[in-house]
Amino acid sequence: MAVSSGMSSDAPGAESELPDIDDRLVEPGTPYEMYDGELARVSPADPPHAEMHIQLAALIEAHTGAAFEVGADLLTRTSKRDDIAPDVSVYPDAPHPETGRRQLEQLAFEIVSTESLAHASRKAAKLAGRGVRRVFAIDVERSRVLEWSATHGSWRELDATGCIEDPALEVPLPIEALIHAAKADDAVARALIARDNPVIKAVRAKDRAEGRVEGKVEGKVESLLAVLSARGIALDGTTREQILDQHDQAQLDRWIARAATRATLAEVLGDD
Repeated sequence: MAVSSGMSSDAPGAESELPDIDDRLVEPGTPYEMYDGELARVSPADPPHAEMHIQLAALIEAHTGAAFEVGADLLTRTSKRDDIAPDVSVYPDAPHPETGRRQLEQLAFEIVSTESLAHASRKAAKLAGRGVRRVFAIDVERSRVLEWSATHGSWRELDATGCIEDPALEVPLPIEALIHAAKADDAVARALIARDNPVIKAVRAKDRAEGRVEGKVEGKVESLLAVLSARGIALDGTTREQILDQHDQAQLDRWIARAATRATLAEVLGDD
């Protein structure tokens, strides 16, 4: 089951009479956010929240389209009194056509516990109110992923067997990979393959080339052994291993040519 949305991030009136999203109320790099004009300290994370934070950033980066950037703890000015930072944000790579500054994120992800879900709801409502298209919460304790509904002002749980599809994602994001760390590496690898990642593409091309060469070598070795056997030239174990370990195609070609005309093994494998 795919969960998708192609809605515009330009919510009606979202930008009217509001400060720029990068006009700060709090100092970047400090553990604070601003809610309704009040400074709120963001507590450092313990496992598994901290581990999930790294996993989430890697997953989103692997699945995001080339025209988008991924940021962690990126402050966004959602109103005159709020300056908050989702755990992971996905926003257009291109600058805003009017301001020349960063564009508003289109996707936001927050890692939550059962106790912090109410706080995440408050944050999601503010982000959606500013125009962020989609806000997700990963509930670590209950192994579930939620999406915020601005219409209903509440969360809805997503099917764990489905995936998130969105214009900002080049590859659908498996929900199960967001929940289970063991699935994250596989999901990242699949996403990079699907995106035709140049490093993976180069490795696969190298493997194919080496496979073709190895196939040719094996064929020549088999040909040499067949000729020797047909001519009744016996091989001891050491000599057989010498032939099987030979990977120089030119040398194998010389041995094959000699095997057709020479009478002894020493003449076939002798020095050039």
